[in-house]
Amino acid sequence: MPFLGQDWRSPGWRWVKTEDGWKRCEPFSPALEDGNNQLKDIGHTVIITGDDEDEAIYSTEDCEFAAKKRKKDHCMNNTQCFYREKWIYVHKESTRERHGYCTLGEAFNRLDFSSAIQDIRRFNYVVKLLQLIAKSQLTSLSGAAQKNYFNILDKIVRKVKEDQYNPRLIKDLLQDLSSTLCILIRGVGKSVLVGNINIWICRLETILLWQQQLKNLQMNKQVNNGLTLIDLPLHMLRNILHRLSDGWDVITLGQVTPTLYMLSEDRQLWKKLCQYHFAEKQFCRHLVPSEEGHIDWKLMYFALQKYYPIKEQYGDTLHFCRHCSILFWKDYHLALLLKDTGHPCTASDPDTCLMPVSPQHFIDLFKF
Repeated sequence: MPFLGQDWRSPGWRWVKTEDGWKRCEPFSPALEDGNNQLKDIGHTVIITGDDEDEAIYSTEDCEFAAKKRKKDHCMNNTQCFYREKWIYVHKESTRERHGYCTLGEAFNRLDFSSAIQDIRRFNYVVKLLQLIAKSQLTSLSGAAQKNYFNILDKIVRKVKEDQYNPRLIKDLLQDLSSTLCILIRGVGKSVLVGNINIWICRLETILLWQQQLKNLQMNKQVNNGLTLIDLPLHMLRNILHRLSDGWDVITLGQVTPTLYMLSEDRQLWKKLCQYHFAEKQFCRHLVPSEEGHIDWKLMYFALQKYYPIKEQYGDTLHFCRHCSILFWKDYHLALLLKDTGHPCTASDPDTCLMPVSPQHFIDLFKF
């Protein structure tokens, strides 16, 4: 007879040490647990009065069923009640110990993306992942995963409106998402849409509203009496520009002052950007000479960008352990202080088993 319970190789439950001893962590809120305990304490004397004032007495088993239903309704109604796990086990096939598969929607629900967007190092990574899902994987998500997807997207838009952080990236995401939804709504019946068509129309209207809000977004002018970017010497401003890996960021920074514009037009700067993102063989196919006969590296960069993908660069990404088949967020502060690998690894040298996961690699992990 096959073993259908929890895998004996799994790390088990999470436990927290308290004054009364060790207690198991629950994914539900404490207020919900207190309400559940109060419901259990009523025992055999639960009395419910209906409209006709008939009284029905429920047993303890019915109370437990009502408590479980209350938990389920709480999870369905509370949009914030999702898993907040730092790691998940990626299993692609059924075994005697584990049944089922880890899908893209399950991974998206269980990994803590809501907190990741608050970290400036992970913000661009999460936005790029949402953009790739919007282009090709939106219909493969479950109903709960789609709900979580739009909740996270709502948080991102609110964060951009409050902090004015990287609105160009969010505009591209909303443009791709609105195009995908238009195609899916027009072709309803040809593609599988989870949920009512009116829900998707409402979501499309919300996206169009977000696009209009970001279009009318006004950057707040910060009042600072101390040292500003303009006060820095030229060699420091040049070093800042040379550390940018995106050509659009160079152009945006060049629009701040005439001095920065002059530095952003440097031929050596754009030549280094081309050499960083593209191979030398690709240069020969798309040469863009200037009027003086020299190579216009700025035009070359944007010409090559139309044909070849640029290198992606993120402050922090998800990591995958080849030894444990675990996908997780790595906390570098804990890794330095406590030598924590971010997941329960059993390898003798965990660092040699880790590999960063790009947004496209994240999606490819769940293609089977």
